[in-house]
Amino acid sequence: MGQVRQPRRVQEYDGDLGAAVTRAQEGDEAAFAVAYRIVQPNLLGYLRGIVGDDAEDVASDAWLEIARDIGRFKGDGAGFRGWTATIARHRALDHLRRRRVRPQAVGTDQDVLELPSPHNTPEQALESISTERALELVRGLPQDQAEAVLLRVVVGLDGPAAARVLGKRPGAVRTAAHRGLRRLARQLGIGGEAEEGVTDGASRTLGDSA
Repeated sequence: MGQVRQPRRVQEYDGDLGAAVTRAQEGDEAAFAVAYRIVQPNLLGYLRGIVGDDAEDVASDAWLEIARDIGRFKGDGAGFRGWTATIARHRALDHLRRRRVRPQAVGTDQDVLELPSPHNTPEQALESISTERALELVRGLPQDQAEAVLLRVVVGLDGPAAARVLGKRPGAVRTAAHRGLRRLARQLGIGGEAEEGVTDGASRTLGDSA
């Protein structure tokens, strides 16, 4: 089974994020703003996949809790992304319980879905689809697959971190993410290529965030 690769841009910011979080824990408000700017776009994309149009309200609630409890956080930039995703997910589930509505995958912001340069035939096919088409495909995924894809590809968490957010085993999250990406590729009618190349192409389509 091919691995779901984290977006390179997300990983590249982790050093800056970790440094900003450390300064924010010492009371540096400007550093907290830096951490917010790094984390918020992908976190908001993830929340849109759970609560739809209410994502900004839920994100605001989550950031109030993050700001309140940041002194308790221990870890690096990647760990902070996982910690904030866990808080955001709890707030999203609280919101859904209040609404008495099941989670629905409804896609991500357009900037989360910007496409990189193509490298092979499956990637070219996946990367040529419009943002609206990508959103429709994500909406059609089973909820567990959609959330696994969003955490792995949009938020950029690795398997164990995504599993901690979801309260599941890493293998289950990897399987759900892989099946979701494979399903996206299948719905686009891509065939005749190695499975890993197809799922990598789907990952690139959804995951290269600004």
